[in-house]
Amino acid sequence: MAAIQNRYDFVILFEVENGNPNGDPDAGNLPRMDPETGIGLVSDVCLKRKIRNYVQQRGHNIYIQERQTLNSLDQSALGAQLIDTNDVKKLPERIKERKKDDPDLDIKLRDFMCQNFYDIRTFGAVMTTFVQAALNCGQVRGPVQLTFARSIDPVVPQEIAITRMAVTTEKDAAEKKNTIGRKHLIPYALYRAEGFVSANLAQKSTGFSEEDLALLWEAILNMFEDDHSAARGRMAVRELVIFRHETPCGNAPSHTLFERVRASKNTPVPRRYADYDIVVDDAELPEGVTLERRR
Repeated sequence: MAAIQNRYDFVILFEVENGNPNGDPDAGNLPRMDPETGIGLVSDVCLKRKIRNYVQQRGHNIYIQERQTLNSLDQSALGAQLIDTNDVKKLPERIKERKKDDPDLDIKLRDFMCQNFYDIRTFGAVMTTFVQAALNCGQVRGPVQLTFARSIDPVVPQEIAITRMAVTTEKDAAEKKNTIGRKHLIPYALYRAEGFVSANLAQKSTGFSEEDLALLWEAILNMFEDDHSAARGRMAVRELVIFRHETPCGNAPSHTLFERVRASKNTPVPRRYADYDIVVDDAELPEGVTLERRR
């Protein structure tokens, strides 16, 4: 599959209702916030995790996955080059000998990882964690990057007390003690994240294709559908705004395109998506740029 030939910039609008979209482990798992403005935050790593999960559930291999060692996945690239990986201690010697006969071995290892793992083709990866064991599959800069998501308005996290009827020990049962816990949530917030797709990086290293791009849009629109939990409440992507450039290097600066997407509340205390006015200015777009809205 050929790599994409066009640059893309995109905006994601998603909402949370009575949930914690991205807890901060450094703050007792409270929803992430900008302390100076009260604006809610969701990290790019969190959003990429949702995309990875969706893609994996659709039968595609991913590199960063739960309870899977990167070591074993890196070894698969060596195995594809018919390098015996059974004895890790002997790997440096075996790879050194192979490189004498094949100077392009490092490129072949990198290309294998890109071809076989969707998230490496998309987001890139640092596959040099196990250099000491000679499992060096290279470092790849991915063509798709995301920003932190920021809420349109300041958020007011709430701490809700909850009780558990079941007890843990016989002593608790005798004393009729219930367990009291805490739950952190945001009543409602609309978040905005921005992203970039570089055709140059896709062509240079990972081979990110049109098929991969179509799957990316599908995953973004549905990334919360298979990820529901009591902690996250109700989350949903409301709109994906895509700016397509005619050229690999782009036809306009991304920030000028992002400024065309605006969201503003039409009620003092928003509690639903209809409480926001969403404006996407498609008038007089820069030459070579087209706009698409997906919901």
